Amino acid sequence: MKPNVIVICGPTALGKTATAIELAEIFNGEIVGADSMQIYRYMNIGTAKPSPQELARVPHHLIDIADPDQHFDAQQYAKTAHAKIMELVSQAIVPFVVGGTGLYIKALVHGLFMAESANDDIRTRLKKEAQSHGTDFLYERLSRCDPDAAARIKPHDSYRIVRALEIYQLTGKTISAYHHEHGFQDEPFRVLKIGLNMDRELLYDRINQRVDAMIATGLVDEVKELLGKGYAPDLKAMRSIGYRHMVDFIKERLSWHEAVRTLKRDTRRYAKRQLTWFKADSDIAWHTPGQLSDISRSIKNFLHLP
Repeated sequence: MKPNVIVICGPTALGKTATAIELAEIFNGEIVGADSMQIYRYMNIGTAKPSPQELARVPHHLIDIADPDQHFDAQQYAKTAHAKIMELVSQAIVPFVVGGTGLYIKALVHGLFMAESANDDIRTRLKKEAQSHGTDFLYERLSRCDPDAAARIKPHDSYRIVRALEIYQLTGKTISAYHHEHGFQDEPFRVLKIGLNMDRELLYDRINQRVDAMIATGLVDEVKELLGKGYAPDLKAMRSIGYRHMVDFIKERLSWHEAVRTLKRDTRRYAKRQLTWFKADSDIAWHTPGQLSDISRSIKNFLHLP
C-alpha cells in the first residue's frame, strides 16, 4: 500500500503551522515543511519559521537545510521530502506536509519529470549572458526554442528562463516537452489535501499584522546580518518578499514608509497568487483554521481510525 500523507496548504499568514501542530499532536504526526524560503538558514524572521516553542511541541523537518546562496529547487525538495516521509512512515509516524509553496507540494505528491542533472557550466554561462546582454536577450532565445515555456514564464524571471534554456542545451529537449510527457502523474503516496482559507479582508489584516510583528521582532537586523555574512542582495533568496524590501531600505533606495507599505502590498499579492494556485486543485478540501474538529474527522476517516 502507498504511504499515507496529509497535506496542509493555503496562503501565507493564515495559521497553517499552528493548525498542523494541533493535528500532528492528535494523530502522532510530524511536520515536513513545504516552504521554499524556510529551507534557508539564517532567514528566520522574514520567513515566519516556527518558534522554539512550536518546534518543541512537534518535530519539524526540511527547515534550515540550505544556505541562502545555495541552489535548491522543487526537484531537490521532492527527493529530500520523499526520503524523510519514508523514514517517518517506517517509524509509524504520520507525515504532515505543511506549507504554501504549491510547486513543492505538487512535485512531492505527483513527482517531477526527471530531466538530466543540472549543469553548472551551462548555467554559469547563461547567467553571464544575462548580466552582459540582459534577461530580455535570453527570453527572446527561449521564445524561439520553446515558445510554450516562454508563454508561461515572465520575461523578467531570470531563474526560470535560465533553467529552461539549461535543460534545452543539456538535453536537446524543451522543458515544455518534459512537462507534457510527464504530466505530473507519478503518485507515490495516498494523499489527503486540506486547504486553509478565510475571509479575504481578514486574511489581509493578518498579513499586515504579521509584517508589523516581523519588523518589531528585528527583520531589519536580520537582513543586515545576512548582508554582513556576505550574502549578495541579488541572490534569489535575498530577492524574496520581505528581504528585498529591507535591502532597498538599508541601501536607501526606499524610505521606511515605502518599504513597509510595499512589503505589505506584495505579501497580500503573494497570498492571492497562492490561493489561485491551490484553488485550481480540485482534490483540496477547504476549511477555516478554526474547524479543527471537522478536519480531525476527515483525517480520522482517511487513516481508517476508529
